[in-house]
Amino acid sequence: MEAITHPRHPNVTRARLLDAAFAEIHRNGYQAASLANILSASGLTKGALYHHFADKQALGLAVLDEVIGAYIMQTFVAPLANTSKPVATLVQILHEIGSGSCVAKIELGCPFSNMMQEMSGIAPAFRERLAHWLGVWQDAFISALQRARNIGEIRADVDCEAAALFIIASMEGCMSLAKNHQSMTTLHRCGGQLIAYINMLKA
Repeated sequence: MEAITHPRHPNVTRARLLDAAFAEIHRNGYQAASLANILSASGLTKGALYHHFADKQALGLAVLDEVIGAYIMQTFVAPLANTSKPVATLVQILHEIGSGSCVAKIELGCPFSNMMQEMSGIAPAFRERLAHWLGVWQDAFISALQRARNIGEIRADVDCEAAALFIIASMEGCMSLAKNHQSMTTLHRCGGQLIAYINMLKA
């Protein structure tokens, strides 16, 4: 996100803060994230920060909604909602995630999974928003699988709700293992097994 600091551009100033905050949280976790580092990276002042966000929690929740949530919408929800071949599109998304995963993603892991593991047990506000986005993500997969079942792309006996949750859990698990091993090979092997599972759902 490119932005400028001129006060007559509040939207891009907010975007600049969110971009810097996301990078800081992704690298260090929410609790250890430094507002000083965020301000330094964004080139903005405390006044600009507190003009847009009441406190650190408000900033963290905005990162979850407007950066991580936006990624879920763009990467999963929109493509699956606009396809006539849901399963083929889902497999394509998984291939693209695997091929597009850069060193930083392997090093630092999935931002959503990181925040869920760190914050769900200790911060109700974060747990609520994480549950919301997990629900959005799962609903998109359920809807896609149900449409796939209706058009005969997958078997009639597939439990779409359970399959959707399992696919998401497997994706997050693959990313966590790849982070732990610091290995793209681990991601590809794990992802390959997930794709094999999805193919087994086919009619």
